[in-house]
Amino acid sequence: MRYVPENPLIVQSDHTLLLETMSVHFRGARDALVRFAELVKSPDYIHTYKVTPLSLWNAASSGMTVEDVVAALEQWAKYDVPPNVPVSIRETMSRYGRLKLHKDPRGLRLEADEAVLMTEICRLKPVIPLLGTKLSPTSVLVDPLHRGDLKQTLTHAGHPVEDLAGYRDGDQLLLSMLPETKTGTPWALRDYQTDAIDAFYGDGVVHGGSGVIVLPCGAGKTMVGIGVMSKLSMRTLILCTNITALRQWKSEILERTTITEDEIGEYSGETKDIRPITLATYQIITFRKSKNDIFVHFGIFDRENWGLVIYDEVHLLPAPVFRSVAHLQARRRLGLTATLVREDGKEEDVFSLIGPKRFDVPWKDLEHQGWIAAASCTEIRCGFSDEDRIRYATADDREKFRIASCNAMKTPIIERLLREHDGDRVLILGMYIDQLEFMAHRLNLPIIDGRTPQKQRDELFARFRRGDDKVLVISKVGNFSVDLPDANVAIQISGTWGSRQEEAQRLGRILRPKSGDNKASFYTIITRDTIEQTYGERRQLFLTEQGYAYRIESAA
Repeated sequence: MRYVPENPLIVQSDHTLLLETMSVHFRGARDALVRFAELVKSPDYIHTYKVTPLSLWNAASSGMTVEDVVAALEQWAKYDVPPNVPVSIRETMSRYGRLKLHKDPRGLRLEADEAVLMTEICRLKPVIPLLGTKLSPTSVLVDPLHRGDLKQTLTHAGHPVEDLAGYRDGDQLLLSMLPETKTGTPWALRDYQTDAIDAFYGDGVVHGGSGVIVLPCGAGKTMVGIGVMSKLSMRTLILCTNITALRQWKSEILERTTITEDEIGEYSGETKDIRPITLATYQIITFRKSKNDIFVHFGIFDRENWGLVIYDEVHLLPAPVFRSVAHLQARRRLGLTATLVREDGKEEDVFSLIGPKRFDVPWKDLEHQGWIAAASCTEIRCGFSDEDRIRYATADDREKFRIASCNAMKTPIIERLLREHDGDRVLILGMYIDQLEFMAHRLNLPIIDGRTPQKQRDELFARFRRGDDKVLVISKVGNFSVDLPDANVAIQISGTWGSRQEEAQRLGRILRPKSGDNKASFYTIITRDTIEQTYGERRQLFLTEQGYAYRIESAA
């Protein structure tokens, strides 16, 4: 039996991977694993990964081969790789590409590489209504209207489809990137942004044109979107998480391209202005008058001959929007995100309906190159007062989480951190509005939550950017797409259960590159030995996978 003591990886026959964190080869092995495996848990000394069909299909779509995956396992394995694992990896990865969707004069044509596979597909009950006339033992007609539903259904059944049916070009839009912003600052796409654009575009016809670009917060995903728009030069619909993000997109497009004010429109709760480039929010798209009513604004997808639809923060795509995406398969689709994880488990739907992961870069790689700030992460654990300990012990789980999250013993820790970071730009982030309001009142700080009018939000964000306010208290509305480039400290006082994406997005609020030492500090305050601590460990998974280590401090 092979035994290489300095290697950090143990590969198990159930496709679980155990990675020793204290090994000198830990980082090299971790960077290899994140390309084709998912981190499941990350205690101090052993991190557990899982090789899943979706992780392997995304690896295959980004250009990795079976040989690449197996070679990585063998390179870092302490013991022999169980013989069933390479066989299973080969079988799973080979499924990507066995089914292909092509354009056909009669519609679309689904082709299998073997007649027996097509027979299997044609007998799957959920698939039968989506198939048309059988053309040969290995091919069958598909109605173009079923293109998305078919891919989604087959992916759930374990048969990913490589979509080579191409796209319908949208109306032409003359758009070029400027060599300097309209305020006179030179700019150009960074190398990794250009690589991301090229990976998405492919050959411009059938390879590429749909998929997801994964980049850290602060690494310029908006610039990638602008680069794709420039390359395609077609009418574009951009969907954003909120009005603040929408207007940041609009500002960047106007500042960095030849687009003029009358070519870009806003479709939101405040205005319904359709232009060659139209920006809308997920909130307005999913609006309906009652639970059983129709989605009033879904018609925007068909109102214009869009050549490109951009989904910002695609990991947050609301479930109803997936239905519209299923019917937009003939249009090019770009998903942008920092965290391709969804707490609702719909990663497969992103894969099948938006497209596979086309480009990904480890956060630490960009940190080492200076494109994002070097962040230190600290978890500070505090205890309860005697009274709150009794309240906690007698509460149900949901109330336990709230009691631990809103623990009054966190207040002196926050006050200490603000003294230590006097002069820094600090964000205090939380989930519970009453907790945030108490903190804002106690410390005489401005606060933004979901009830804050847009005009007031914009003014408070502007004051923070100018440095008029050094500290800002902000609820979940600040998790996504808020550009606060000078923020260099984040203090998380409560979070949404075990949300990995929220943890990563909150760290992302302080990752914009900084002048000087280019450093940032992220603190999360947890009540020790509680359900909050348990969920906190899950929240940290994605960042741990990206190479961030949490230093643990204990407070009284």
